[in-house]
Amino acid sequence: MKERILVTGGTGYIGSHTVVELQNSGYEVIIIDNLSNSTADVVDNIEKISGIRPVFEKLDCQDYEGLDALFGKYPGIKAIIHFAASKAVGESVEKPLLYYRNNLVSLINLLELMPEHQVKGFVFSSSCTVYGEPDELPITENALIKQATSPYGNTKQINEEIVRDTVASGAPIEVILLRYFNPIGAHPTALLGELPNGVPQNLVPFLTQTAMGIREKLSVFGDDYNTPDGSCIRDFINVVDLAKAHVVAIDRILQGKQKEKVEIFNIGTGRGLSVLELIHAFEEATGVKLNYQIVGRRAGDIEKIWADPEFANRELGWTAVETIEDTLRSAWNWQLKLRERDIQ
Repeated sequence: MKERILVTGGTGYIGSHTVVELQNSGYEVIIIDNLSNSTADVVDNIEKISGIRPVFEKLDCQDYEGLDALFGKYPGIKAIIHFAASKAVGESVEKPLLYYRNNLVSLINLLELMPEHQVKGFVFSSSCTVYGEPDELPITENALIKQATSPYGNTKQINEEIVRDTVASGAPIEVILLRYFNPIGAHPTALLGELPNGVPQNLVPFLTQTAMGIREKLSVFGDDYNTPDGSCIRDFINVVDLAKAHVVAIDRILQGKQKEKVEIFNIGTGRGLSVLELIHAFEEATGVKLNYQIVGRRAGDIEKIWADPEFANRELGWTAVETIEDTLRSAWNWQLKLRERDIQ
């Protein structure tokens, strides 16, 4: 019998790609999502790719009674991958209470219900934002946790502390925290990709929408940082590579291979790329010129950050393999596919 995994936020960008990889690896997947930043037809596209239709329930993780009923309806869930969260840095600065309520209450509800329903494993979608503005690069898992530069980043820090405290209290839960860097790209089939509702908060969907003419121009927030070209530097990781890291983490927990009750892994490429370098790489990979402008810095942005993924490479046996050029081409192919479907 296939082991049953619950994926919260499973119709979202990273969640949907992870569901495909879980199903390809033989897991039975149950998705819950409140569809605040995704659409239900994502489930159709997951089925087209994997040949398997995951169970989907529209549910908000802030709904404790609804979650409790879900565990009763689908007994035997072995582990949870928790993606469901508000995730835009800029929006979190403008709407901090929305972020604290959604991101903290959702996690607390799941952790309270897991022991009641004998759910053992928990993989948490964390972020490199917990490191704040780093002292040394590349960043290892032992780097200091700095004061967050945004409410979004702070919710990730607080969530990690909540997880650690819960496990330390004796809760029968085993956890892997995946601190990932900047996911970009789309599934090679162009059936799944990043499609935020409304104006994109993340760089690459805004970039591809600008290239398509949906947005007038792309804003580059600052060219006066202490970097070679003055723009911020990030570690951009292909979303399929990232999705596969979640499957490896689930395997590790369920096969009893963890060395500690709470393990932490950086999930990145180990390569820093500036925003302007990314723009030029997109133009090279696709042959499409971008209309962009330099504007002032944006509140909450970190100057430069990239991963040292060696620990994840060694311990998990996972490595990012996709090139930045292929990744950007996949994002563009996804945008072209959206135009065919008349979705903007």
